[in-house]
Amino acid sequence: MPYRLPPLTTLRPFEAAGRHLSFKRAAEELNLTPSAVSHALQTLEDWLGTPLFTRGHRSLSLTAAGEAYLPEVRGMLERLATVTAALPGRAPSGRLAVSVAPTFGLRWLVPRLPRFSDLYPDITLTLDTSHRPADLPRDGVDVAIRMRQDDWRPAERADLHAIRLVREVLVPVCAPALAARVTSPADLADLPLLHVDSVTEEWAAWEAATGVELGLPRRGVRFDTVHMALEAAVSGLGIAMGRLPLVAADLSAGRLAAVLGPPRPISTGYWLITSRAGRNRPEVAAFRTWIQAELGSQLPV
Repeated sequence: MPYRLPPLTTLRPFEAAGRHLSFKRAAEELNLTPSAVSHALQTLEDWLGTPLFTRGHRSLSLTAAGEAYLPEVRGMLERLATVTAALPGRAPSGRLAVSVAPTFGLRWLVPRLPRFSDLYPDITLTLDTSHRPADLPRDGVDVAIRMRQDDWRPAERADLHAIRLVREVLVPVCAPALAARVTSPADLADLPLLHVDSVTEEWAAWEAATGVELGLPRRGVRFDTVHMALEAAVSGLGIAMGRLPLVAADLSAGRLAAVLGPPRPISTGYWLITSRAGRNRPEVAAFRTWIQAELGSQLPV
């Protein structure tokens, strides 16, 4: 039977304008002019026979009809985008937005992205580094990579799907010249330790795992990020607690040297999070397969 539908080209401008409560911001998002957005909304209102917005001199608000219509239109657009993206047989050739924890992005992911681009040149990748929770898919993120505990699950969000990519492994690291002075735990007594205040498992966790007593807390330079501490270690400032896979490239390149092994697994790791509806999109599936293969190829120190 024929469907009685509103003009479909007016629905995206309506959803964007309703979300932003701004014709200008909706126009910027959709790469249109504000007048084109205004015209589309007037066309939709004329077709419906009721106003969706109350237009003030410097304000825009939804009417009762607009408030009721917006979530329905948004849900329809999200569903249409999802089933289109997951169409069987479609080649991975669209946009992929990845939100990644900053240190993992800087030290592990970004150096390897050329390999992903070589494999999938038709995927347009955008990267955002953030610790904040990603509201998939409504904030435009397809894949989020976050550090979480082993037993973490997104139980509060039944619409999300998560897999653990890799468990973190602790290994003390320092510049090669400094490493030559470390042959036993006793050598640490006369050397500066670098500390990171923003992590839960560091020197104390390594101490507990190895049975080595360092006499913590110890004096030493303190940092707010793992990335800064590792760069300080590269510069020879002291011994940092390295975390695999974050230091894998530094160890391979000889920028850092591991001391007092073997590496010790801990309870934190990196998780890949997607929406359940979008996890089989060709672009998402390609990225998931690639990153699992890359992490799987990491050799222990």
